[in-house]
Amino acid sequence: MKTLRGTQMTMKSLFGATSLAFVLSATAGLADNKETASVFYDLLSNPGDAAMVEAFQNASTSEWISIGNYTGENKSRDAFIGQMGGFAQLMPDLDWAIQDMHEDGDTVVVRSRATGTPVAPFFGVDGQGRSFDILTIDIHEFEEGKIVRTYHVEDWATALQQLSGK
Repeated sequence: MKTLRGTQMTMKSLFGATSLAFVLSATAGLADNKETASVFYDLLSNPGDAAMVEAFQNASTSEWISIGNYTGENKSRDAFIGQMGGFAQLMPDLDWAIQDMHEDGDTVVVRSRATGTPVAPFFGVDGQGRSFDILTIDIHEFEEGKIVRTYHVEDWATALQQLSGK
């Protein structure tokens, strides 16, 4: 119990039952968006795992889009999942580690690090067994608790530089 000017007050008496329920549910909703966003990174780190694909499908809408492709084209959820399947073959040790998450309403911003060792040429660069370690930034937008779109930027230029040994 908190003491307010010598009077014992509970959270319920300070805010009222209805206000307290709203505060608690809003706080729980924020945590859920961060947890839901984490599913995206579980998929990125385990791109060939069918359970991770299913978890991502459950965390996102069927209309989910990936915005940030270097061709200027947005990618559908199915196309993105297909790309990740290719990454599973190309980089069996791919890891996408969350470094920091910030949430504002229905938006979650994530700073992460991607690491991996391609076993074949990657974007035309034969890494000859070298690994990369890059910074990534993603902005996930939510509607009704599901990810509807993700804006992303990865530092692939640095990855290619590291893989080429320059």
